[in-house]
Amino acid sequence: MSLKAMEETAGDHETPLLNSTYVSGVQPVESPTKRTGSLWTAVAHIITGVIGSGVLSLAWCVAQLGWIAGPVSMLLFAFVTLLSTFLLCDSYRSPDPECGPGRNRSYLDAVHINLGSRSAWLCALVVYISLYGIGIAYTITSAISMRAINKSNCYHREGHDAACAYGDNSFMLLFGAIQIVTSQIPDFHNMEWLSVVAAVMSFCYSFIGLGLGLAKTIGDGKIKGSIEGISTSTVAEKVWLISQALGDIAFAYPYSLISIEIQDTLKSPPPESETMKKASTLAITVTTLFYLFCGGFGYAAFGDDTPGNLLTGFGFYEPYWLVDFANACVVAHLVGGYQIYTQPLFGMVDRWSAQKFPNSGFVNNDYVFKLPLLPAFRVNLFRLCFRTAYVGTTTGIAMIFPYFNQVLGVIGAMNFWPLAIYFPVEMYFVQRKIGVWTRMWLLLQIFSFVCLVVTVFAFVGSVEGLITAKLS
Repeated sequence: MSLKAMEETAGDHETPLLNSTYVSGVQPVESPTKRTGSLWTAVAHIITGVIGSGVLSLAWCVAQLGWIAGPVSMLLFAFVTLLSTFLLCDSYRSPDPECGPGRNRSYLDAVHINLGSRSAWLCALVVYISLYGIGIAYTITSAISMRAINKSNCYHREGHDAACAYGDNSFMLLFGAIQIVTSQIPDFHNMEWLSVVAAVMSFCYSFIGLGLGLAKTIGDGKIKGSIEGISTSTVAEKVWLISQALGDIAFAYPYSLISIEIQDTLKSPPPESETMKKASTLAITVTTLFYLFCGGFGYAAFGDDTPGNLLTGFGFYEPYWLVDFANACVVAHLVGGYQIYTQPLFGMVDRWSAQKFPNSGFVNNDYVFKLPLLPAFRVNLFRLCFRTAYVGTTTGIAMIFPYFNQVLGVIGAMNFWPLAIYFPVEMYFVQRKIGVWTRMWLLLQIFSFVCLVVTVFAFVGSVEGLITAKLS
């Protein structure tokens, strides 16, 4: 999930996701930007935006669920993601989903226009918590990958049975220090290069993980694993692990927050909703096949010993340089990904503080510094203090709960129902003027309720796993 997709195709857009200014009863202002996006650019944006560090946990998910429930769960999440995206596609234009004059250029714009300011505030709260949680998850994942590079080199020098033990905290502090520096980038428009690097890196390590799993399966000459998945000592433990696996899959799939922004890059005719639905179908199909291969080959290679993170659990020792390169790609991706998912929140705080304290030099004044051999750069004292504190808190929480699969499960479950299901369904009711107790209303309400039950199950299990891991 590493893409500032909209910027690259449609030119100088507003900051994605959260850069909306709400005016009661007024449609978002039409952008003068020429939209040139096509079916294939949308497919590329979606695939690049979806595939990220969550793919590394999918082999572990299949191991918990088994050879039948694992792939079936991925297919079901793919179907749910596609259906919710179809509902969102009809929320781009208002009041008519195909030819309405008003464009909702972001997810929050669409919620505000269709459901009102109260729902928009609630949605924004969920989004901000989501972005903060992603920062924590990225800090944990990057530290695990940096530690894995050290362990890989140690095993290569000392042998596979060597005691190559490294802690996570020093690597988390290093990642946090890097983020403090990169967080001083003023806004999204100044970080296009970071987004491009992050996207390339995500593809590199994803394909390396897939290739290593396939090579090990072929080399071993057998497919490991079982129908029921990993055995546990108690039924309760198995239930909790299944719930965590569902949370991890939920983290890997939905792209609700960037769906409308990608649609905003598309030219018309044909209607943007029609093109976006075709693009989503193609992109989800490709992504699901890729996820099935990654999860399946990882489980086939390791069976009950499948690691929580395919590149850091050390089922792969050789070629050590390729494992090192893959983990370096993970770190590079997450350096950019952290900024992609925190810059919208930073931008919101900057705008709010400037409006709240218009005469404050601490909030509004920029200072230009010039160091030898380096280009001049601007520093804002409020931005420096707030963003440093923000990065410090995400780093601190990551150090307290450095548990990859459990944290991904909590974040995935926490975001899945409200952002991928509830708001899209409610907006669809408004857009299509679907009455209460009609057949379509009942079907979508049942769909939403079932997804809520799965989300609660995954969230409770992931929180239980987080607490258990902390206390053990």
